[in-house]
Amino acid sequence: MALSWTARTWTLAALAFLGCSSFGWCDASRTIGSTSGGSTQDQGASSLERVKRGWVWNQFFVVEEYTGTEPLYVGKIHTDSDEGEGNIKYTISGEGAGSIFIIDEQTGDIHATERLDREEKAFYTLRARARDQLSNDPLEPESEFVIKVQDINDSEPKFLEGPYIGSVAELSPIGTSVMKVTASDADDPTYGSSARVVYSVLDGEKIFTVDRHTEMYQFSVSEGAAVGTPVGRVIATDADMGDNTDMSYLIKEEGELFKVTTDVETQEAVVSIKKPLDFEAKRTHNVVVEAVNKHVDPRFANLGSFRDETIVCVSVSDVDEPPVFQPAEGAIMEVQEDAKVGALVGVVAARDPDVKNKPVRFSIDRTTDQDMIFHIDPDSGAITLEKILDRETAGWHNITVRAVEADNHTMASHSALSIRILDVNDNPPELATPYEASICEDAKPGQLIHTISVVDRDEPQSGHRFYFTLAPEASSNRHFTLWDVKDNTAGIRTQRSGFNRHEQNVYFLPILVVDSGPPSLSSTGTLTIHVCGCDTEGAIQSCNATAYVISAALSPGALIALLVCMLILIVLVLLILTLKRHRKGQRMTEDEEDMRDNVIKYNDEGGGEQDTQAYDMSALRNLYDFPEAKSSDSGPDIRSLPQWIQSNRAGGGAEGAAAAAAADFSLFKGYIRKKVEQADADLTVPPYDSFQTYAFEGTSSPALSLSSIHTLSTTSEQDFSYLSDWGPRFRQLAGYYAPGNPEEEGS
Repeated sequence: MALSWTARTWTLAALAFLGCSSFGWCDASRTIGSTSGGSTQDQGASSLERVKRGWVWNQFFVVEEYTGTEPLYVGKIHTDSDEGEGNIKYTISGEGAGSIFIIDEQTGDIHATERLDREEKAFYTLRARARDQLSNDPLEPESEFVIKVQDINDSEPKFLEGPYIGSVAELSPIGTSVMKVTASDADDPTYGSSARVVYSVLDGEKIFTVDRHTEMYQFSVSEGAAVGTPVGRVIATDADMGDNTDMSYLIKEEGELFKVTTDVETQEAVVSIKKPLDFEAKRTHNVVVEAVNKHVDPRFANLGSFRDETIVCVSVSDVDEPPVFQPAEGAIMEVQEDAKVGALVGVVAARDPDVKNKPVRFSIDRTTDQDMIFHIDPDSGAITLEKILDRETAGWHNITVRAVEADNHTMASHSALSIRILDVNDNPPELATPYEASICEDAKPGQLIHTISVVDRDEPQSGHRFYFTLAPEASSNRHFTLWDVKDNTAGIRTQRSGFNRHEQNVYFLPILVVDSGPPSLSSTGTLTIHVCGCDTEGAIQSCNATAYVISAALSPGALIALLVCMLILIVLVLLILTLKRHRKGQRMTEDEEDMRDNVIKYNDEGGGEQDTQAYDMSALRNLYDFPEAKSSDSGPDIRSLPQWIQSNRAGGGAEGAAAAAAADFSLFKGYIRKKVEQADADLTVPPYDSFQTYAFEGTSSPALSLSSIHTLSTTSEQDFSYLSDWGPRFRQLAGYYAPGNPEEEGS
């Protein structure tokens, strides 16, 4: 059997009943009380007395929609200085003053002359004044007060939309939401029950029902809650299953302050704060939240929009907030530099934003005013001077003002305050550095030699203007003139020609500088002018008069004599250097002739006896090769002496040793004799005895030779086997001294 879905349409009529109550009328009755003689004795302790300002009055109310023929009594303004003698005149100004509200100037009674509607305007702000009847001088400071319009139940509830048309699928379970109707009341929701709305179904009450109070959700949140704080959760139900129950939420009204997101797990709408809330600005917000099906079957599109909406009523609760400065961004004040101690700089203002509007106390953060230059009145916020100011020391002062509630100092706020010190002409102008100038001796008349400028620590708003002139003591000056350029500079010009620094090399020129004030201040500065010698192009050469006199006294002959002396000195120096070089050459020749006098030191280690490439072995073999002995006939051939001695020693025997000793002695005698002759013939040696050392060793020395060259040819019985224990570096040396094999020696 095929199933078909149909829909039935129902028309509902909803009636909103008005609720009435006398709640809150006690204050209004007391305010509207007897007007006989303007007496206010029944006010008693309920009156608010402002001792500081001297005003005494009640909270003012006026009932709306008054239909009487006489002006409606609102209340009385009164000052405690009024003794009933009729010498005080009361006046009011502000919203509706003189038209809606009138005042008796003698008694201070206020009446309303027109019919008021709270739904059009809920309160009026006025200002009260008390003046002397004769002199019209103010007796009390002007004070502000508010007249509130008392609400009555004069507005019927109205549906926001209509007529409402809804639909519901057949076989829907009991409790299925069909639609939502909303009615509002223009009466004051905070006063009595005038704005309370009750819903009921007039036709079709057997099939449909309506919540008597709302379908709306009620939530409360503090005005101090941070942005993003969740307010509450609402959920729309869907009888479908699976993906067909998925839905999304959006906000149709109050979207500037609130936002809604969907919890994907619970399908709930999470309402949270989008912007900061303000209890004093608006206490209740009606947020319209709409739920929409994500997946709609096109076959059932004609059944409805597949969406529903509800109202989320968010009540904002009040929290104690710190005072608010006006303006909130800080202020800039100005004060003259020469203001006296106690002078008023300005007044800062701050108020308590809460409904109670508690008194505010002011103070200065002394970390921003460590010198205690300023003082602030804790009640009025008036800032005065505690010390003398100096704009040239500090042109701006940045201080921080603190405002706290009088009975709760934890509720505090701060505001930056900038104070500008206005300049006063209290500093004379002064010549800018440098204070010196130079002039050539051949300067022409009218020549500009220097431009002077001025510095002034003051900063007048109209700018600087300076005037230049020569000081009175320089009025008879015949050398220089001063020219005011009119651009806050002046030029110094020559008045004559032919300056001579030998007659006078320094001139002192006093200059008077005056500013534009007010008042005009002046100072005198001295310009020092030096007379200098210059070249043909005008470049300064020297400004020293003494040095110039000395150079001018030298004649051409003296200059030539000076040059000749310098030339002679140069020649002498060259001769001395040449002679020293010649002596040094002779000494070097003598040193080269005697090779035995040279000690050669090598700091590196050779490769052993078989290493013949590292050093020139011929130097060692020709140690006894003396050139001066070759040409001498008196001595033996010294170069061949070592070989001859060694051959004699190789012959052996006592005769050979004696002959070697005799030959060695004669060799020494001839060598020493030769050296003595050379020393006597040398003209460069000093004319006194000298000690000379000859590093020459003859043959047949009892100490024998220290060389190891002939070690292998000796018959020494010394045991060199320990060399093999010294490691690989001495392996080759140990091989040379190892005991030979008898068989090898025999062969």
